[in-house]
Amino acid sequence: MGLVDLLPALPWLAPFAGLFRLANTRPNLSDIAPIDGAPVSVVIPARNEAAGIETAVRSILASTYHAFEVIVVDDRSTDDTAAIVGGLAAREPRLRLVLGEALPDGWYGKPWACAQGARAGTNALLLFTDADTRHQPELLGRAVAALGQERVGLVTVAPHQRCVTFWERLIMPQIWLLLAVRYHPSRVNHARRERDIIANGQFILTTREAYETAGTHAAVRHEVAEDLALAQAYLRHGLGLHFAFAERLMETRMYQSLPQLIEGWSKNIYLGGRRSFPDEPALRALVPVIVVTALAFWLVPPVILLLGAAGIELGSLAKPALLAMGLS
Repeated sequence: MGLVDLLPALPWLAPFAGLFRLANTRPNLSDIAPIDGAPVSVVIPARNEAAGIETAVRSILASTYHAFEVIVVDDRSTDDTAAIVGGLAAREPRLRLVLGEALPDGWYGKPWACAQGARAGTNALLLFTDADTRHQPELLGRAVAALGQERVGLVTVAPHQRCVTFWERLIMPQIWLLLAVRYHPSRVNHARRERDIIANGQFILTTREAYETAGTHAAVRHEVAEDLALAQAYLRHGLGLHFAFAERLMETRMYQSLPQLIEGWSKNIYLGGRRSFPDEPALRALVPVIVVTALAFWLVPPVILLLGAAGIELGSLAKPALLAMGLS
């Protein structure tokens, strides 16, 4: 392969000049020693999560942290989510099932479920986490330690993303690369503008005092990307936030099929992305175009390779596509 053959691949090779910065997994929650601190109310909003809710709950109950309760808010599931949690709760005194109330006007489902869980909780610390997560035993203790050590009102983490199917392995790394470029924890922790801050709704640990000061989930009741909006509310109220990597302490599998990937990310990136741009109507109107262009950019190399594998003549594009795909 000559230098001329590499020219079509240059747009895909150029971003790798910044890979050393993106590969920096600091700050990392694994660097903070776990503690036993104030009692925590762990809130899990769950809607039709029968496939994974037991695994998530059991992983949290296995925590080495001593003072905590787990509250699962069943958001009117149509599957066996409530029955599974109810069965576990009958044998585990630290676990409670809350049957979600009807959705009020002006609320989305997840913020409403989180608000009900926070209301049901009795402790000074709140952890909002998802039903598709798996927690290592020291995760909670390290996160509580970070909350005090960093002197912030909220701790959030970037977990390991488990990808199983072809489409997950193709699409998820591209999404997380874009997010790492835009929201690397080392930058988020020093953000001064709302559009530069973010939280991951898969794990949000907060003091109840800070949560109430920021307006609780009522302040973001109409937001699809409620985690990002909540982080912005914390910043508006002068409440500190600490974002850390936790790839060895937590994992999640967000979507398990192509339709789920398309529905989930198109909604989250489009609506969340609009909060990440300057407050100019013209710029925010371009968000869908920018997102689609960025995703298409990273999908071009694998698509070319798939076409080649199908026997379609690609000429000189095959080699640079192979190189770009191999590096990305």
